[in-house]
Amino acid sequence: MVVAEIFAVALGALRANKLRSMLTMLGIVIGVAAVIAMIALGRGAQMAVKERIAALGTTLLTVSPGQQFGRGGVFSFNDRARMTMKDAVALEEKGRGIGAIQPEMSSQLQVQYLNKNTGTSVVGTTANYLEVRNYKLSAGRFFTSAEDAAKARVAVVGPEVVKNMGLSSPYAILDENIRIRGIQFTVVGVLESKGQSSPFQNPDDQLLIPLQTARYRAIGTERIRSISVLATSEDKIPETMAEIQRVLRREHKIRQGRPDDFSIRNQSDFLSTFAETTQVFTYLLSGIAAVSLLVGGIGIMNIMLVSVTERTREIGVRKALGATKGNILIQFLIEAVVLCLLGGLLGILLGSGIAQWLSSAFQWNTAVSASSVGLAFGFSAVVGVLFGVWPARRAAKLDPILALRYE
Repeated sequence: MVVAEIFAVALGALRANKLRSMLTMLGIVIGVAAVIAMIALGRGAQMAVKERIAALGTTLLTVSPGQQFGRGGVFSFNDRARMTMKDAVALEEKGRGIGAIQPEMSSQLQVQYLNKNTGTSVVGTTANYLEVRNYKLSAGRFFTSAEDAAKARVAVVGPEVVKNMGLSSPYAILDENIRIRGIQFTVVGVLESKGQSSPFQNPDDQLLIPLQTARYRAIGTERIRSISVLATSEDKIPETMAEIQRVLRREHKIRQGRPDDFSIRNQSDFLSTFAETTQVFTYLLSGIAAVSLLVGGIGIMNIMLVSVTERTREIGVRKALGATKGNILIQFLIEAVVLCLLGGLLGILLGSGIAQWLSSAFQWNTAVSASSVGLAFGFSAVVGVLFGVWPARRAAKLDPILALRYE
């Protein structure tokens, strides 16, 4: 038989059993759709993280307290190294070539507005927060340095806090009074939405108050969570990091040869960490989804073996009319590959549709890439070949005389 005739016979056999062919393809369709959707979610998360970190600024450095080390190793969490306002003041007064310093402390507190209550992250920070962290206001103003020094009871809220208070407009909460731990504050501004970059932290769900107010009234501690530092330029980042290390080691009286009890990270560090994390989850989810592809391939092999048994007499007739082992092998292999490729195509359409639906319905970041589509489609073709070879070889090896006698 010529190649065109082999194709025609193979496709004719699939058309003759439409329902069985569709059910056989279903495993491949679901598997490919799951792989496409999972990879789209993973890539979307990576893109969201990159955009979020880029929005913070490329020259931003974050100084955080580290762990103390003793003879027995790392101490408990309660014995973590302390960072206080003295560290921020030392960096501001003794640091050279530093663009801006923004210390902050935070605590998860209950916030009350009228008859509404919500738990949110209350952050005590300085008046240059918008400049250093690259935030913008959607309404009102930010508190001033004078208000910080005077320990004024003013607050700037995130858009998620406004939503949790049952308000639809940021202007509805301006100049209104809220209570934090029973202390009355006046809302003077509302932050513009940054979007949630991870399931563990939402930058929109926070409430900002002056650092001195938090220090002496709301939170009541000297310990700060982190110090954000702006380098003057990207080229100066290594020098700025070295300057921060010099000042803080002297401030903490760390002897030469001892490790730092603080960490300094720039945006590329955060980006690589988040990218590696989301990539691992993407691979994990894709691997789980790929299992359904293998299950679909096993289903195709099972159906093809049944088809070979049902068409034993037909195979005998074809061999008696001159069909070679290669012709029979190619015919059944084509049937398996066509089933997988059609299933892969339908799976790509379904997976892309699911990704779009997740994006519109839940506002999740998704991104369907050409590489993921090609990978899923190619994998479905490989599944068709791998799981179609055995039934095809079994059909090709049938003895024509025994096959003609088969009932």
